[in-house]
Amino acid sequence: MAKPSTGFSTFLFHKKRWLLLLLAMLSVSTAVAFIIRAAYDSSCDRQHFDVGNRIQKPEKVKETTSSQIGVVTSPSPLSFMKSKLVLLVSHELSLSGGPLLLMELAFLLRGVGAEVCWITNQKPSGTDEVVYNLENKMLDRGVQVFSAKGQEAINTALKADLVILNTAVAGKWLDAVLAKNVPRVLPKVLWWIHEMRGHYFKLDYVKHLPYVAGSMIDSHVTAEYWENRTQERLKIKMPKTYVVHLGNSKELMDVAEDNVAKRVLREHVRESLGVRNDDILFAAINSVSRGKGQDLFLRSFYESLQLIKDKKLQVPSIHAVIVGSDMSVQTKFETELRDFVAQKKIQHRVHFVNKTLTVAPYLAAIDVLVQNSQGRGECFGRITIEAMAFQLPVLGTSAGGTAEIVVNGSTGFLHPAGKEGVSPLATNIVKLATHVEKRLTMGKRGYERVKQMFLERHMADRIASVLKDVLHTANARQ
Repeated sequence: MAKPSTGFSTFLFHKKRWLLLLLAMLSVSTAVAFIIRAAYDSSCDRQHFDVGNRIQKPEKVKETTSSQIGVVTSPSPLSFMKSKLVLLVSHELSLSGGPLLLMELAFLLRGVGAEVCWITNQKPSGTDEVVYNLENKMLDRGVQVFSAKGQEAINTALKADLVILNTAVAGKWLDAVLAKNVPRVLPKVLWWIHEMRGHYFKLDYVKHLPYVAGSMIDSHVTAEYWENRTQERLKIKMPKTYVVHLGNSKELMDVAEDNVAKRVLREHVRESLGVRNDDILFAAINSVSRGKGQDLFLRSFYESLQLIKDKKLQVPSIHAVIVGSDMSVQTKFETELRDFVAQKKIQHRVHFVNKTLTVAPYLAAIDVLVQNSQGRGECFGRITIEAMAFQLPVLGTSAGGTAEIVVNGSTGFLHPAGKEGVSPLATNIVKLATHVEKRLTMGKRGYERVKQMFLERHMADRIASVLKDVLHTANARQ
């Protein structure tokens, strides 16, 4: 049975300490995860943390300006948000994409001088280390954090210039907390939706959707799906909807464009996995679940090994890496994956890595990203543009936002979702394993596409345009 690899940050602690400086350069989500890992290993006393009470804003947050570091930067497109009061409502606070993305927006807004407040609608009972560390990360950046329930939440919602609900599920907070004040708040609500699954289309979640100032969705295909599904299933109309593609942070791009950093990270990750420098690594980097398609990826990988053997192709040793393993969450499915690997006797070629958000080291170490999300695919799939920043070709399903990112035949190859995609994906794995020039060329084209469309400044521009329009709509309705 394949042995799960330990988390990369733990590995680094036992290697050269200066590598930690590289990790500090990673994206906001990566940095958050690294802090959490450090907190898990520490002996800090957390007995005074009370998740039910408001967490006080630090007295002073020290801001670093461009003049302090000798760099002249252009004004942020979000600078008009200075002094605006923004309330961010998240359905949960976890290491999943939605909450972390909302945190990034919180930090962008704080960076231009907005007053940002955060509430989490659903929290685990008792002290939770993930919540504790993420909330303190926000406090360190000057974001005010307090309880979702109570008069302070109501007062803030009423006073705010803008309220951003994150995910469809966050809609439950409106009636549960605001009650009779809901009509006063709806005109200044921007609803940021990331979900693609049918079970989110419930009136309990989204009945107020037609009355908000606008909705923001990460891809065109998801926006179209929401428009059609709400009308057909719920008989309600979507508000004005904005499509905002995401972007890579400047910190992640710094690592992606630093050849020395990438080489060091590549060597050490590969050493931890027990693979050689000239081996070819195909990796799926997602939380492990049936919807992410790791089972079908492994079937494709095994089929590709058979194709190479049958055709007697001369290629370096190829490996599959599953980053995102967590046996405690998906025990049955993860067991199925390991049983398949054992049954096919490919334990030496398949590597399971524990769930982590320190993705940049793995992107530096692999050769191809496999984005094999099933069903309707990813709403966007940020790992795809992160991989492209590292000049990696992408093998993805032709579903969801992936098809809006990957240019088929240019920056990667697309294959159908479901079982019918197993053989095409296997063929594409063999193509990239046997044609190094094609692999490198696709990677370079992907990087160029990121530079043109998927940087933090592109995302900030797109979000700024939405916020200006939503604020105008909100003011007109009051």
